[in-house]
Amino acid sequence: MKYVGALGKTMALSLSSRPSLFTSSIRNTFYSFPIRQFSTSLFVLYPSKNSSSTRNKLLRCHSNSFSTYAVATDSSEAPAAADERTNGDAPVEKIVLPTNESSATLLRVRHTCAHVMAMAVQKLYPNAKVTIGPWIDNGFYYDFDMEPLTDRDLKRIKKEMDRIISRNLPLVREEVSRDEAQKRIMAINEPYKVEILESIKEEPITIYHIGNEWWDLCAGPHVETTGKINKKAVELESVAGAYWRGDVKKPMLQRIYGTAWENEDQLKAYLHFKEEAKRRDHRRLGQDLDLFSIQDEAGGGLVFWHPKGAIIRHIIEDTWKKIHMERGYDLLYTPHVAKADLWKISGHLDFYKENMFDQMEIEEELYQLRPMNCPYHVLVYKRQLHSYRDFPIRVAELGTVYRYELSGSLHGLFRVRGFTQDDAHIFCLEDQIKDEIRGVLDLTEEILQQFGFDKYEVNLSTRPEKAVGDDEIWDKATSALKDALEDKGWSYQIDDGGGAFYGPKIDLKIEDALGRKWQCSTIQVDFNLPQRFDITYVDSNQERKRPIMIHRAVLGSLERFFGVLIENYAGDFPLWLSPIQARVLPVTDAQLQYCNEVGKKLKASGIRVEVCSGERLPKLIRNAEKQKIPLMAVVGPKEVETQTVTVRSRFAGELGNMSIDEFISRTKNASENRTFL
Repeated sequence: MKYVGALGKTMALSLSSRPSLFTSSIRNTFYSFPIRQFSTSLFVLYPSKNSSSTRNKLLRCHSNSFSTYAVATDSSEAPAAADERTNGDAPVEKIVLPTNESSATLLRVRHTCAHVMAMAVQKLYPNAKVTIGPWIDNGFYYDFDMEPLTDRDLKRIKKEMDRIISRNLPLVREEVSRDEAQKRIMAINEPYKVEILESIKEEPITIYHIGNEWWDLCAGPHVETTGKINKKAVELESVAGAYWRGDVKKPMLQRIYGTAWENEDQLKAYLHFKEEAKRRDHRRLGQDLDLFSIQDEAGGGLVFWHPKGAIIRHIIEDTWKKIHMERGYDLLYTPHVAKADLWKISGHLDFYKENMFDQMEIEEELYQLRPMNCPYHVLVYKRQLHSYRDFPIRVAELGTVYRYELSGSLHGLFRVRGFTQDDAHIFCLEDQIKDEIRGVLDLTEEILQQFGFDKYEVNLSTRPEKAVGDDEIWDKATSALKDALEDKGWSYQIDDGGGAFYGPKIDLKIEDALGRKWQCSTIQVDFNLPQRFDITYVDSNQERKRPIMIHRAVLGSLERFFGVLIENYAGDFPLWLSPIQARVLPVTDAQLQYCNEVGKKLKASGIRVEVCSGERLPKLIRNAEKQKIPLMAVVGPKEVETQTVTVRSRFAGELGNMSIDEFISRTKNASENRTFL
């Protein structure tokens, strides 16, 4: 069988008689050609329906093998991957998943599906009140004020949608006056639509009808008739609670999510993509691999790093610290609390109070858990007078911060109440901004590539209407950011007016193995805190001047980045990052003493190792596979006699018999060079 990569390259998968070797081939292919989604399209390649015999062989070889395989490319690469490659009875088919931006038809289909679903709901549940129903990235949703729904209800609603679609009803646009719209809404007793009408400022008011049976306030667009929707390319996915207007004081509504595509193959490809995302969910993998937990007894959004997760965090922190010190940063450690007055000076109490925990009183003074590290770094700068010759001054800290988040918004490692930011601040002169920004971009690239991320989306946000600092310094800072990006050769988009009130910024999103983009790195120029804290330096004319302050983070937060790492690798970490790099497994307990000696020698050499026993060897191997251990060193009577081990790799299959020293040397070399053994 052959799979076509994003650039049209092909990798052959041999159906080896040894399952471990074939499984390794699958994994190597997956890492070589990961699923990547760009803004325009996603290619999904899989064996065609007549290749069932090959697919069955795949599934027999390994229960986690995929009968489908996804690769994404942007439109410029499409021609290279457009041809269909075949091997025997297993042709490879190409599916392109469009987006709302790349397909006007898809957007119209999804918007119309929301209306069709609302019509179906009100036919089945006449007392349901409608609210809003927009299209979203992968489909649509609609919110209803009605009784709670179940999965069985969703099936009924989908059947009714199918009937409406099959009737090929026209969608008719009508313009009415505001008074007429209000009159019609009152006549059908739709209170939420009254509120929506009040929020519409444009006139005339537009209404879309489905036949003569149902209508909704809407600006469009829609397909001409319901028959333009392929009912086999539509699926209702889930139902969830959602407060009206996102306000917890307002009624809880029933939100029905659906997905819609242009054809059935696209739906199948999307569902495969969705299943793959589910398989990689960091919350499940965190539990299965014993990496972290969030304990109810301690409170929501507070992360417990278990020993294996803590090892990975240690590796991340060591990598981060080493690169920062090499690039001229001084490391800091600062307190987790401070007097509340500090947050008044910084402005956080004025602009950020809703995201801060309540203050605590200590000896008749109010203290505050820190939501940011910035004011601390300013105080470190302010402890002494600086000369222009001292610049640039770079300080960095892995600083834990605490932010109040509603319990309903908490989500695994991605949305928490306590997290560690990889924070750094640069104090520099105006003419140093460009070089410092370029240095940050280089450092960002170096760190992210260490962890396998090399595709980014970059945005440059410029001055908003309300801002501190004069036009001249804003222009200089914005030009410096642009010049640094252009020197780096990175393409970027401009978010005009999207900067913070205190300065322009660069935001960088990394792309994971499923093509999802995660906001991690940010670089912000700040004219505000230097002014608020009145920090200065002495220039060459012995005059006091105010330095430029640059905020920057590369990983964003260690917790969130760890969650992204788990999902990017599906918990199957590369050798250098794996919390346990090797397991030593005895064939019988008679070899256990020798296994313990091997384990001690490996640990002494810096290899992270476990010795596991107490089960039959096949089960020990299965357990190691489930825990995604990269290397297994199997020991039987022959290995004890020859003082060797037989090595099995998750990524390269059987490596054969080798001495302990050779195993140590090869493992350390692979780990240091970020390769597989």
